[in-house]
Amino acid sequence: MRRLANSALLLSLAALPAAAQPAITILDSADAALRLGEVSFPGGRTLPLTVGIGSAAHHRPGDPAEIVYTLSDRGPNFTCEEGVRITGLPRDRLCTVDPNGRVYPVPDYAPTLYGVRLDPANRAFHVFEAIAIKDRDGRPVTGLTNPLPGRTETPIDAQGRRLDYDPGAIDAEGLFRAPDGSFWIGEENAPSLVHVGADGRILRRYVPAGGTAGELSGARYEVREALPAILARRMSNRGIESLTGAPDGSVLYAMVQNPLANPDAAAYRQARNTRLLRFDPAGERVTGEWVYPLDDPRSFRLDPSNNQSAPRISEMAWLGPDRLLVLERTDGTTKLFEVRLNAGATDIAGSRWDDPDTRPTLEQSNDLSGTGITALTKRLVLDTADHPELPVKLEGIAILPDGTLLLVNDDDFGIGGERTRIVLVRGLGLAE
Repeated sequence: MRRLANSALLLSLAALPAAAQPAITILDSADAALRLGEVSFPGGRTLPLTVGIGSAAHHRPGDPAEIVYTLSDRGPNFTCEEGVRITGLPRDRLCTVDPNGRVYPVPDYAPTLYGVRLDPANRAFHVFEAIAIKDRDGRPVTGLTNPLPGRTETPIDAQGRRLDYDPGAIDAEGLFRAPDGSFWIGEENAPSLVHVGADGRILRRYVPAGGTAGELSGARYEVREALPAILARRMSNRGIESLTGAPDGSVLYAMVQNPLANPDAAAYRQARNTRLLRFDPAGERVTGEWVYPLDDPRSFRLDPSNNQSAPRISEMAWLGPDRLLVLERTDGTTKLFEVRLNAGATDIAGSRWDDPDTRPTLEQSNDLSGTGITALTKRLVLDTADHPELPVKLEGIAILPDGTLLLVNDDDFGIGGERTRIVLVRGLGLAE
């Protein structure tokens, strides 16, 4: 039955028009499962919300070709500054408790895993499963901010009230499904790697060394320090957003979304070099670390700028041993790069570049000459500036059995009027 399903999808993909290369097909959905209802802001607007399922995507080898899993992030949210435009309220009224806080209109929303069935013949996709992420007792977790002193934002509800920090909350972003049906999630808050059972219960959360586990001591699941301590210096809302792994689950790869604020935010704003980690799930340890140089922000043609912190890493996919596909984007432009780890790049795991006392830091060293570091090299595979029909804020990527690339956008829960769409791209030569 699985072979028949795989064959049906591949035949439907082959039947799609291929007048130009790459060939692009966009899928939409009218599923009721993508509706979240309305939220009213007293004295301001009422927002119709959708469910944003596109923060990550993964197709597990051996699954039917038309089945992928996707992931929502922490739920509807926006900064107080953004809220002026979104709600129609002045900032001091929307965020009286903290004008620099973050608004969570649906604070009890649980980050959720979604099973999606592709129907390219009808230009559609359908959600067939939703698995809320839960603590060890089966209670859904929230997407609120963790209690990380000096490294997080004040959570505020739609009525302008301060919300409590939540030590068990996760900001789910990257996604990998293991052969046993469990899930691994890249997480922005701590930042962390989160192992989740097939039923959605968190099995274990891996955080930076140096005391981060103590800050999350109220979480109703196990928290272990297994990542380099230096990662705790991530800029707020710029943690681990991308995750992939070998099909057999023996190794994971995660990348920090932007360079660290190391030693401070000024370094983050100018830094070009971020960090790719290799993680051994069985040994629960990092076994490799490489430098990934972000592109010049002026090269993102749909929204060029001089802001070096504008480019960020939003997802990765496995292409083969030591071969990854990396999604690098700004707000308006997405680029996909092939990266090979065995092409002479320097492994800096456990080196002085992981030492918080090193000066200048890696993030202060845009020019790596004289550092002894060779950065990863990148080969451009796709640039959405060449395809303006594609949605913006593409965050999820998956590789289907015939090498078709799947892209899905994060619609930010419909706050700005966007909707989730899935893009199928053929002709990139990914199935080598």
